[in-house]
Amino acid sequence: MLASRGQEEIEAFLGTLSMNALLALPWLFEFWAMEHQLAPQGDWSTWVVMGGRGAGKTRAGAEWVRSQVEGPAPTAPGACRRVALVAATLDQAREIMIEGDSGLMACTPPDRRPQWIATRRLLVWPNGAEARIISAADPESLRGPQFDCAWSDELGKWKKGRETWDMLQFGLRLGDNPRQVVTTTPRVNSLLEDILQDAHTVQSAASTRANPHLARSFIRVIEESYAGTFLGRQEIDGEMCESIPGALWSRRGLEGMRSETQGLTRIVVAVDPPVTGGKTADACGIVVAGVQAEGPPRDWRAWVLEDASVVGAHPSAWAAAAVAAARRWNADRVVAEVNQGGDLVENILRQVDPMLPYRAVRAARGKVARAEPVAALYEQGRVRHAGIFPELETQMCAIGPEGYSGRGSPDRVHALVWALTDLMIVPAGKWQAPRLRSL
Repeated sequence: MLASRGQEEIEAFLGTLSMNALLALPWLFEFWAMEHQLAPQGDWSTWVVMGGRGAGKTRAGAEWVRSQVEGPAPTAPGACRRVALVAATLDQAREIMIEGDSGLMACTPPDRRPQWIATRRLLVWPNGAEARIISAADPESLRGPQFDCAWSDELGKWKKGRETWDMLQFGLRLGDNPRQVVTTTPRVNSLLEDILQDAHTVQSAASTRANPHLARSFIRVIEESYAGTFLGRQEIDGEMCESIPGALWSRRGLEGMRSETQGLTRIVVAVDPPVTGGKTADACGIVVAGVQAEGPPRDWRAWVLEDASVVGAHPSAWAAAAVAAARRWNADRVVAEVNQGGDLVENILRQVDPMLPYRAVRAARGKVARAEPVAALYEQGRVRHAGIFPELETQMCAIGPEGYSGRGSPDRVHALVWALTDLMIVPAGKWQAPRLRSL
């Protein structure tokens, strides 16, 4: 593997090659690949490639698919002819797995390059092999099609991960030895843990630093900003981090808190505005939540419905995003923290919607102290997530007794706390049991 050799060794090797060999070499991935990008030997059914950002996971997946579908000549058949390409959404499947810088189109030599047929969501190679893109938000679309290999990307982000994975396994039934590769950032969830524990699964792992082709300035910046943090361990080191010690939330706990909503009686949109606007500003936390408030407060249940937070937005943009979320969910009101902006926050929101139902809230306690009662609701099983919210949940698992271990501000968590406080904690303090009428 040339990627692991020194510059002198690489130049000496290249000097021995003919012109035809030199022209073919860029497309022979086994010569350039890093060790974690090459499929392990042995009898396996699933290969999981986990790593930090820029570690080469996507390229590994694309090159493995190439190795399965291509034959010795452009029109010669390969080992596989029917491929499933599964991503969190159809757009991500097309933009990353097919058209991305490390996707299938970019990695394939011109005489073997497949044709993308957008109307059929199909990639077709000159030898007749086909790859179909599938959204993990629509597991039912996997009923019917059958495949002899599959590539699943960023499994940790799939909204209906378990259902989609199960349907994919039933469809992976063609050929003598159907196999699949999973490329993902190591976000803890029960599905990924089950896959890794399967006796027929093999695993490769690498950190961002393993890729020698990344700019040194990029490595320096992310090391200085994130090294040693919860986010850095996950996104740079490629560690599967459960949570920081003493965290208010854990990955495993959140995985057990997912369910469909049931009879919501109120919905709110909570906003944690950034102090400043523009590309360098903190995110504007925007979280939508609803509650089923029937009976005494101990019986109430809440659901987190959407993380609509926006990054690097000017005030008018985050205000428009908050109002759009309120309209999308037909929310009863918008709740916004005004410690930093005061009346200006309401004025910005009302410029977008003058009739917006609105309530200002002001923080009187520290951030961890405000979050603890909400974390207690989770421990009691009274808050559920109606989906997967990766950025929000990463921030939640990085809040411990000493505060937030990530970089910047946990704006999404602040919005979550305000939403659930408005729905569950404040009304419960005012609730009175109905009095019995005397006869």
